[in-house]
Amino acid sequence: MIKMDNDYVKLVERAQLGDKQGLELLTELAEERLREDVGRITLNLDLTQDIVQETLLEMLKKLGELKTADRFWKWLTQIAFNKINHHHRKEKRHETALVAHGGRDADEFRQGQDVLAGLIGQEFQQIVIAAMRRLKSRQRSVLTLRCYRDMAYSDIAEVMGCSEFAAMMLFHRAKKSLKRQLARHGYGKGLLMPALVLFGKLTASSESDAAQISVCAAVTEESGLVGLVGLVNGKAAIVCLTSIVVILAVVMAVSTLIPEKPTAGSLQDSGPSVQAAGPRAQTETQPTKHWTYFPEGVNGPMMMRSQADTPYHIYKWLVVQDEENNYYYDGQDVHINNHRSWSEKTLRLATDNRVLSRFLTQMDSLESPFDAVSASGRDVLVSATENEDGGLIHPTVEHRGSVLDEPFFLSDWPDDAEILDYRDAMHKRGWTYFRIAGQIQGQTVTGYGRIPFVYAAFKKNRPYLLLRVGNLSVVDTPRSASILDKRTNQAYRVPSGTFFQGLGRPWMGLHTLDCVRRDAAKMRIPFETEISKDQLSAKVTVTMRDLTLDYTIDLDNDLLIRIDMSQGDKSIGVLEFSHLQDLSNTGIMKTPSASPSGTLRRDLAGPVWLEHLASMTFFQD
Repeated sequence: MIKMDNDYVKLVERAQLGDKQGLELLTELAEERLREDVGRITLNLDLTQDIVQETLLEMLKKLGELKTADRFWKWLTQIAFNKINHHHRKEKRHETALVAHGGRDADEFRQGQDVLAGLIGQEFQQIVIAAMRRLKSRQRSVLTLRCYRDMAYSDIAEVMGCSEFAAMMLFHRAKKSLKRQLARHGYGKGLLMPALVLFGKLTASSESDAAQISVCAAVTEESGLVGLVGLVNGKAAIVCLTSIVVILAVVMAVSTLIPEKPTAGSLQDSGPSVQAAGPRAQTETQPTKHWTYFPEGVNGPMMMRSQADTPYHIYKWLVVQDEENNYYYDGQDVHINNHRSWSEKTLRLATDNRVLSRFLTQMDSLESPFDAVSASGRDVLVSATENEDGGLIHPTVEHRGSVLDEPFFLSDWPDDAEILDYRDAMHKRGWTYFRIAGQIQGQTVTGYGRIPFVYAAFKKNRPYLLLRVGNLSVVDTPRSASILDKRTNQAYRVPSGTFFQGLGRPWMGLHTLDCVRRDAAKMRIPFETEISKDQLSAKVTVTMRDLTLDYTIDLDNDLLIRIDMSQGDKSIGVLEFSHLQDLSNTGIMKTPSASPSGTLRRDLAGPVWLEHLASMTFFQD
């Protein structure tokens, strides 16, 4: 195993001064180390080779920018990790595994390991590779840095772009996940350290490097708040190959006699979906901690996490709403729902301006639970903690990059929690098409559109809308939006997204119920909320001068179903929305084209455009 010492520092300095021989030698050594580290994370030989080559090219380009030579390995590892993260962002959830039964990747990773194979059974090798394969990429990353590169948590935090505590928690959870994977095959937790050593040897670039692989015994210990201890120094803490073989033989014998029961808790191992309404984020116990994350700024999509703790940090309940799913942990089971959390009172955010906050107070007769904060830019994290009196400590704002992979924002319910997935087909898909039907002022309404339900789907399947009423055509696309009167050829251009205001936008991280209410509140338009007795639907009544809009919302499916338009006791129109579970026979629903001409209007925000639609007054002076 390559070690970092003063020789490397001198070599880096020589290369920075233009010594071609030094640069060539440094590149060879960097390639050898990168091939091991990246291979352990990707478990894919072809991808490993691509990332190693890209990292080396980056190294050659920017080596002169490295200010201190003794930071070379940390700097190089950070480049490689950025390349890996970029790949996974492009190919979400797509990680090609090692072929446990002897494919090309497995053979090449195991070259030079004949001696080891003679000492340890082939079955256990395959189990270890399969177990590591099932870990998340970031978990393999932290195991690689901590176990095989002996990096301090502070250095790991710098490489992985997180806090030191987050690095400690990630390492703890990676070990925990590996134990769970080994347990699925009947091997007790005593095999954690042998499994780590074996994996390191199997993925070493040469037999000589494999012989040097060792993992400190402290890796398997648990202590402290997060159940972690540092790697200790001294010869007594090092476990050499001979010790590993002895430990392995003894532990495997014990495990064979008393197999450890596999634990539940991973989504892949959960049973078939249960089509029933999941619990909502509503309990008698109020949350004590809140985090809200805005990847594109406070006016864009949001993700959240709320939890209630006991004094012993055992969750009473936990809500996690990230870029993929909506989770609710009730202290026993994990429920994955179609809907985001909702309340009879309108959702309040610490980033709400004073005007909006005061208006919501009038509508809901509820003071804002937060002091207001302001923030600009991307990757905004707002956190707040509830005090003993039920009030909230002043929220804090951070800019720390994406927090979705940081331990405090992850779903860290117990391993034995059962996963109950209540989502229907379109919510599992993450997006769907919808159709619009109805009538306004006696004229037929037709239309269609596409709607994403979560932020991850929003980035790939952007929303769009086409609505026709008589000669009027309303178009909203990711790039532009417009209103066109085909009879007179009059047109207005409006900002993209205008015609989704006043409707549901679940990809924003808000339940449709709150989208409708908050859109009205931002324009200071009064509304009332009525929740059905069975809590499966809601009616929101929005009053705009002489027009009333009655919204019908499916709470459990987080969908806008219907908008009734009336003036006094007279019905003047209705819009009905139907969402498609099956996309096999959708017909033509391509992205419509907005009119390129016309005056730009910015006065149709919120439900105001629906007021003009109901009265057909878009083009009246």
